Amino acid sequence: MSNQRINIEQLISTSEKIGTIGSPSSTSELSLDILGTAVGKKLVGELAFFRFFQDGKPHYALGQITEVQLRNIWLEDPTMRSLARQRGQVNPVSGQQDTHLGNMTVSAVFSDNGNRFEPSILGTVPATGTFIYLATDDILDRLLEQYRKEIFYLGHVYGSKPKLPLWFKHFGTGAHGAGEAYHIGIFGKTGSGKSVLAKMILLAYARYSDMAIFIIDPQGEFSKDARGEMRTEGFSLNLSKALSHLNKNVIIKSVKNLVLDRWLLFSEILYESLFFERLSIPEGENRRIASEVLAEKLQEKRVRLEDLHKPESFNYAWETLGDSNVQMLFYRSQESRNRFNTVYKKANRDEFYKNFWLPVTELFKKDRPNAVSVDELIKETFKMQEVNLFGIQRPVVIVDLSKEMATGLFWSDTIQALVIKRLLDGLTYLAERAYQENRFLNTLVILDEAHRLAPREKIENEKQDSVRLSLLDAVRTTRKYRLGWMFISQTLSSLHKEIISQLRIFFFGFGLSLGSEFMSLKEIVGGDPNALKLYQSFRDPHCAFDLASRQYSFMTIGPVSPLSFAGTPLFFTAFNTPEEFLKANNLRYE
Repeated sequence: MSNQRINIEQLISTSEKIGTIGSPSSTSELSLDILGTAVGKKLVGELAFFRFFQDGKPHYALGQITEVQLRNIWLEDPTMRSLARQRGQVNPVSGQQDTHLGNMTVSAVFSDNGNRFEPSILGTVPATGTFIYLATDDILDRLLEQYRKEIFYLGHVYGSKPKLPLWFKHFGTGAHGAGEAYHIGIFGKTGSGKSVLAKMILLAYARYSDMAIFIIDPQGEFSKDARGEMRTEGFSLNLSKALSHLNKNVIIKSVKNLVLDRWLLFSEILYESLFFERLSIPEGENRRIASEVLAEKLQEKRVRLEDLHKPESFNYAWETLGDSNVQMLFYRSQESRNRFNTVYKKANRDEFYKNFWLPVTELFKKDRPNAVSVDELIKETFKMQEVNLFGIQRPVVIVDLSKEMATGLFWSDTIQALVIKRLLDGLTYLAERAYQENRFLNTLVILDEAHRLAPREKIENEKQDSVRLSLLDAVRTTRKYRLGWMFISQTLSSLHKEIISQLRIFFFGFGLSLGSEFMSLKEIVGGDPNALKLYQSFRDPHCAFDLASRQYSFMTIGPVSPLSFAGTPLFFTAFNTPEEFLKANNLRYE
């Protein structure tokens, strides 16, 4: 008998028995007869295991207990029910003849090959009476010993003490690589802990030096944490120190550092601004033509985008609008041109430059502190050159597009959408080009507030809808480039179906157990009633008495754990403090 066998058997001998396999049972779901010593324990959600023989070799199966039922066949008789109703208890039936039955869904099976444990399947149903044990960290560590370097922890098994082993493989080949990109979805109501979970997953991927992470941050939440701006309450994870501990270079660019670099963007942003509105050109076709014509004339004059903010560029643009031949391009009737000219001649030129031209053109100005163009930023993310003996070092890039960082610039939800689309198109284009050159990116793009950017229904605002279309195209095409996407969303039912269908790994937090959200969840889970019941048992974290007792529970589906290769959902409660998370993953920083 091998030392491994001795060790695993010794661990089993000290493990707590909670039941035996009962009847009826199948390879998809096992019925458990709960032992009398365990009926007073909280069993739902517990990770359990049992030992059995298959093909002449010992096997170890693990799964979570999804439901516990109480049966007393004597009290199910109508006469006994009547007595119980009158007396409350029927001695010696009540309590004494109770039986507790559990349901267990097996998620992983390991075969003992003498010197290592290999993944297997539950190809037979063990005999009734086979003991079921509570899993412990020691048991899991022994079974997953060969994967120790890949294991990452986000929390404990739901309703239990052991940590749930997960793995987040990079998208490249070689050690710890998945060989392809995964699209990931994190869903849950506001306050369900999804943003904190996303940051923990970010650190899981940041362990790989040759993997880049690109974060589009519409609310500025990731940017604040990466700058080291600590929260006064809640899960105050210092991303800045954690990423520094992982030797990961962090590049944070706000709207004020990001240089827009396309003439099309200029004409679209100018259209959205107050510039033409104050010149009496309302939203519509005329204003669109005026924006495009002005951009064309500036290009013909060889004015550079980065020089648009200069007075001489504005002067040329202003004089161009006063040209009657140019006016005829966007106003056909003489009456409209006369109205425009009346407003144009009365307008204060300096005021227009300062209040309506500069806030737009500053977005294209290169002469700013730490300025970088969109193309330059994406190329820096995807850089392929080796920088040291250990190989490629790719950064974490965070683009802060929050209104808070856009002071002094022309900024709105529509402009934010236009900038996001530029980033999406740039990422996709360079990823495709790299693929054609037989290079693979090994990059994860994290997108917060995904439900606003890619809703199921068409968006009336044409600019914002263009973001949705770009995202749909990206999730369909970029996986083969090893460019994966992580979508963080408050809703499941309103996110576009095409995106959901392309996701490989799901995390579901609290808040999706009612109405259309639950129906969408049910479709993804496959209608597994026990898994859905267990999900519905999640408590609202904000119903806790204090911050310390809050529990952020999640259900996960997909190839994210060595315990989930059977495709069944796993349930866990995320770590409640940064210290516990960092210690579990050896990420402690000073």
